[in-house]
Amino acid sequence: MERKEIESAVEAILFASGEPVQIKRLCAALELARPAVERALKDLGDHYAFDQRGIRLVQMDDCWQLCSAPEYGEAVHRALEVRKPAKLSQPALEALTIIAYYQPTTRAYVDQIRGVDSSYTMSLLLNRDLIEECGRLQVPGRPRLYRTTKQFLRAFHLSSLEDLPELTEPSDEEDPLEPEADGQMRLGENGEIVSLKQEDETE
Repeated sequence: MERKEIESAVEAILFASGEPVQIKRLCAALELARPAVERALKDLGDHYAFDQRGIRLVQMDDCWQLCSAPEYGEAVHRALEVRKPAKLSQPALEALTIIAYYQPTTRAYVDQIRGVDSSYTMSLLLNRDLIEECGRLQVPGRPRLYRTTKQFLRAFHLSSLEDLPELTEPSDEEDPLEPEADGQMRLGENGEIVSLKQEDETE
């Protein structure tokens, strides 16, 4: 296949899927080596960005997906009459941050750090598909383990968990509950993790 044909084939597969597609599935479908598919993905993403099209190509770990450009989100919502979900509350953000940085982890661990029962908050995050169960801890009682999902990466515009901001300790001069610059995470005065950037997490 010619380079342009590969790019078009990748675009067709991603458009038809409507969901994240693993690069190994793209390779298998096109019967091509990974470098050729990766090059096509890069060219396709550059094309959308350079021409300021209404479509963007996003990467989430080893998966790729086509989505609408964020600057046209409101127009898409109006056209499709989609009601935008409410933003996450501070307790939900705290629980989600703990899971993101310490996954896989248990609800008891989240409760321990936050100092409160997180049952309702964890249910909310599960319903929003931001976290998921991923097995059980091999200790008495075998509590459930939780981790973040690809929806979490997409909601917070992350390619992988390695893109998470660095956790930092507040200095003595800082208000421990005041958000850090550039979306950094840090520990509050009671050991809670605060200040996870909430930009567009519900779109």
